[in-house]
Amino acid sequence: MSDQTVSAAPADQHASLDARALFAMLAGFCASLVAIGLARFAYTPLIPPLIEAHWFTSSQAVTLGAANFAGYFAGALFGRAIAHALTNRHALRLLMAVATAAFFACAFPLSTAWFFAWRFLSGLSGGATMVLVATTILPHIPPARRGFASGMIFIGLGFGIAASGTLIPKLLHHGLHNTWMGLGVFSLVLTAIAWFGWPASNPPAVAAQDATHRSSAHDGARLRLLYAQYAANALGLVPVMILLVDCIARGYGRGADMGARYWVMYGVAAIFGPLICGSVGDRIGFGMAYRFSLLLQALSAALLALSANPYAIGVATVALGIATPGIVPLALGRVHELLPQDHTAQRAAWSRATSAFALCQAMAGYGYSFLFSHTHDNYALIFACGASALAIAFIADLIVNRKRVTG
Repeated sequence: MSDQTVSAAPADQHASLDARALFAMLAGFCASLVAIGLARFAYTPLIPPLIEAHWFTSSQAVTLGAANFAGYFAGALFGRAIAHALTNRHALRLLMAVATAAFFACAFPLSTAWFFAWRFLSGLSGGATMVLVATTILPHIPPARRGFASGMIFIGLGFGIAASGTLIPKLLHHGLHNTWMGLGVFSLVLTAIAWFGWPASNPPAVAAQDATHRSSAHDGARLRLLYAQYAANALGLVPVMILLVDCIARGYGRGADMGARYWVMYGVAAIFGPLICGSVGDRIGFGMAYRFSLLLQALSAALLALSANPYAIGVATVALGIATPGIVPLALGRVHELLPQDHTAQRAAWSRATSAFALCQAMAGYGYSFLFSHTHDNYALIFACGASALAIAFIADLIVNRKRVTG
């Protein structure tokens, strides 16, 4: 049986969502916005003010940024253990509270160690939330609507990216202290909204699947391929996340204002990314949707490497903006296709995928920085490396699934 047949979208595309399901999706949106969207992406535009205000040196600011990546990796590794000790509902409440407390704590630069600890904890909250939030909610969503639901949950990532280019600069007019406090108040409100929205930890009972589907879903080769593809996504997306604005502003000499415009474009596209990708996955199957996404990302990264045309850069920026948060519901949906109705295995597989992404993201950040500084600021080379990683993931998908079909 072909991969496309196995992963075909369910026939009932119009399954209804009741009020409890919608409230749970709202809670998931709030969690992804607070613990991942804001906790990670809001820090990037705060780095120059932190240095200018003499809170930290430039090297310290970069190290503090890396603390969030390290915490995210730890959260991805230990998220399931936290949930096992507390239940999913209480774990997610705690994680949102920790991320909120970190914003308030960062308003007071008592020491580098103090700041590092809170940035690490905010990253841990984000990594654990990524592992837990969807696997807590999606078992309570009709199968035909899970792509849409995961898109709505992770649209918070897109809002976080957009806020990093729009909201944060406005808050900075009131000073660094008030900016951190404002983020804390906003996160506190979102935490309160989500507090009673989390469903029970135990998923509802499900009907047994036929033996053929069950055997196909537990194909270990395709799961390992998914982990590798998701890790490659980190290698492919990090260049645009760290170098897009700098490339336009300094590399092409078009100024910081023009670079900021492209970043806002990237952020606006990111808002719609999870919903677009999740809905496409519902319709054509997540395996096929993820394959197309890898191809689109590879072509877009290659476009950034090969062309300085402003329109070409704009097209690539929008495509990669959609993909940055959009790959999350695609990868998660693929896990559910490969492990249908096995909620315990789904959580374990999603934790491994998130850990692989987090590890390669951190490695890519440092690796690309080293390569960039030792190649005299060669932007094209970095974008080409990202495009190559994505292209390899796409080709591997074709090879593995072709073997599956012919075998």
